[in-house]
Amino acid sequence: MLALMLAAAVATMVRAHTLCRVHTVRTGKVFKSNIQLQGDPLFYAFPNTFVLKNMCKADISVYLGQKVFLTIDNFESSLLPLTVPKSLAVGVPSITSAHFVSGSLVLFVISGKGYSYDYYENTWRKLEGISEPVSHISGDVCCFKGSFCLELSNNLFAYLRGGQIPGTNIYFSDNGGFSFQLMNTDKLSHLTGTLGGIFHLHSMSQVGVLMVENNLGTFHYMEYPLNHSMGIAFSYKNLLEVIMKPYQRGFMVLWNQKSILVSSNSGQIVEHVRLIDQKIFTDLDVEHANINIYSVASNAYELAFLVAEDHLYYGSQNYMGTYVIKLPHQPLWSTHTSIYFEDIGILQVLTPVADPHFAAYDFDKCTVNVQSSLMDEKLALQPCNVELLESTMINTMFTIDMNSKLKLSALMIPRKGENPTPLVMVSNPHALGFKANLNEFGNTFDGNSKYKLDIELKQQHHWGNSDFNFTASIKRHAISSVTVDIADKTLSCVDLKPLSTLISVGCDMTKKIVVQNKISACTMGILNPVQLQKNYTYTIEKEAYDPINHNGEAQDDLIVFYEYKDLGCPRLVYYDKPWKPVVELWKNGIVEEIMNAEYVILEINGLVTYSYSLTAATANCRSQPQNWSTFESDIENEEPFLWNRENYVSCHEDNKDNPLLWPNVEYQVLGGRTNNRVIFGQRNGIYTFHLSVVDPYYSYCNLNTIFSVYVHGALPVTKFQPLFTILLMVTTTLLTAWLAYAIPKQLRSEKGQRLLGFCYQILQLCLRVCFCTWLRGKLRQWLRPRRVKDQNRGKVRVAQKHPETKGPP
Repeated sequence: MLALMLAAAVATMVRAHTLCRVHTVRTGKVFKSNIQLQGDPLFYAFPNTFVLKNMCKADISVYLGQKVFLTIDNFESSLLPLTVPKSLAVGVPSITSAHFVSGSLVLFVISGKGYSYDYYENTWRKLEGISEPVSHISGDVCCFKGSFCLELSNNLFAYLRGGQIPGTNIYFSDNGGFSFQLMNTDKLSHLTGTLGGIFHLHSMSQVGVLMVENNLGTFHYMEYPLNHSMGIAFSYKNLLEVIMKPYQRGFMVLWNQKSILVSSNSGQIVEHVRLIDQKIFTDLDVEHANINIYSVASNAYELAFLVAEDHLYYGSQNYMGTYVIKLPHQPLWSTHTSIYFEDIGILQVLTPVADPHFAAYDFDKCTVNVQSSLMDEKLALQPCNVELLESTMINTMFTIDMNSKLKLSALMIPRKGENPTPLVMVSNPHALGFKANLNEFGNTFDGNSKYKLDIELKQQHHWGNSDFNFTASIKRHAISSVTVDIADKTLSCVDLKPLSTLISVGCDMTKKIVVQNKISACTMGILNPVQLQKNYTYTIEKEAYDPINHNGEAQDDLIVFYEYKDLGCPRLVYYDKPWKPVVELWKNGIVEEIMNAEYVILEINGLVTYSYSLTAATANCRSQPQNWSTFESDIENEEPFLWNRENYVSCHEDNKDNPLLWPNVEYQVLGGRTNNRVIFGQRNGIYTFHLSVVDPYYSYCNLNTIFSVYVHGALPVTKFQPLFTILLMVTTTLLTAWLAYAIPKQLRSEKGQRLLGFCYQILQLCLRVCFCTWLRGKLRQWLRPRRVKDQNRGKVRVAQKHPETKGPP
């Protein structure tokens, strides 16, 4: 019994000092197989090994070494080496770069050319648009749901590392690598040296270029406000592989066999890894330590590397620095061994094993539980000083639109007797600012204090705390991550990962605008909603509209079908009353506010019987205002919203290139600082408008809508011009008054008496003639009935004498 207890104790002690236990994955091998590999087997072009994980699909990875393997089940089955079809004629099948994109595609650079491989369909395709040799493909994978995140993942670069700048070709893709285009490198013309890499640094809304010159590497940036500055130079003696860590926090790892460097701010500061040895912190100088890094593994928060001297290092990467420690020794290294993180705190040591009887390889896997390994007393690490750090903001992407704000919170419970310091960091302080408050709000059952961290986020431009040149352009949307961590967290806090989320400073897709419709033509009984839904049509007179293509004047009346489903009942407007639509801003189905931003409207059927109440002068313009004629050529392309926030130029700002030359032209912008209104002409009928918000400082969204109005109260248009009618009436009145005065005066004179006598004689003659004519007419009427009567009597007598004669009675 005592011997068994001693054996158990010894076994326990052995297990306590064992880093991991190796087990072999071997599946589907019962009978001998004659399977032959089809195509050319791929291999990694560099002497080390590397496991590339699909950060959005944890079970999918690519092993790069003397053989290449792609797994969709986390290497839990035997695998055939990956081959490329001979029909592609890749030449030497050496891989220099690999990158996962959305869907089931992984991109490879093989012998200087780009290829895509669909691991579900087992199909290869050459990438379009890359005509010169390249060595690497870079991108920043985004794993949040939504089209916005997919757009980030689709942005890629293909380049030749070591190429001379200027001179080398750089290719970019915005469709996930389906095709590439040659990048315009004018913004890089001021740079000299060789290209170490080009990257989409979405965490700072930048494109970063790593330049190497005189054994020094420096990151340069292409977008404002960092385009006028550069990162701090660092030692760059040999080519460095660059790992973009996931979740857009700005963390990078740069490494080769003799160096490992890290950055927590997208390359602005590149520094050494800090080594913890018996509570002593020193910079890890790989070259002076006489070790050779063979394989590197990283995830969002952790870093590990295996050296050829058979040691495994583990560390955590955060904004306060990257600290690593040498884990307890266990023989693990071989020329085929690689490492990768399976989960937080779970490190896998992977070694492919050839099988003499099968083409498929088995895998030796050794799982390292980092949290357990760090509890070794020889490492002398302090226990974690925080028990709990949690929030609902993780695994969620938020949006902050212009003039908006966002509130987040986190819960922290420290270990008894500890007083940790929470740390809130944003990766892009040029675009996103914050204010944080820490408040105690009770205790746990065992007496620990609970703290709530409240964070308010808003555009840096609106905080007003930073210099104007520090903030990013407010018109340009941006991206930033927010991370909540513990500033003085110990390395043993493996399971206490930071809280991180992605913030889009841009368009809030839940927003929309609606034109208020409190009084409609249906509620007033002018139009019937039932009839409007039954393919209702109305006529626009050819005099009232211009054809949309502006090819001359309209030749015929226009018959328009009313889209009731989109328009509803038209708003009721009196024709002669200046009018402006009331525009509501809605968010998530709730009215946020009455919009006061600048916007424009356009009648989509070409009606021109309306105008504006203000001119450029009365609107107090200081430069020539834009109007729809400015975009006339674009309107011909049937794109109604081409006047928008992106191309709008306010006339209330001085513009030397566009001075105010025609102050009397119509000012066609509504809302904002002016009280401009629409005035409808003398025409009753339906108008259908597109409304587009052009104010660049209201929202990042291109807000637009469609609505209709019914204009009533206009009298029919007169056939004569009002001025002519008034002139004729005044002339007639004056002539009549003059005649009433002049005629009696002339009649009292001798000449007037003679004229009066002559007129009297003429009148007498006319009366006689008329009287005689009247008498003759009366006589004829009296005689005619007598003659007709006598004739009828004669006919009757004749009929009586000759009864056989038939005739009228």
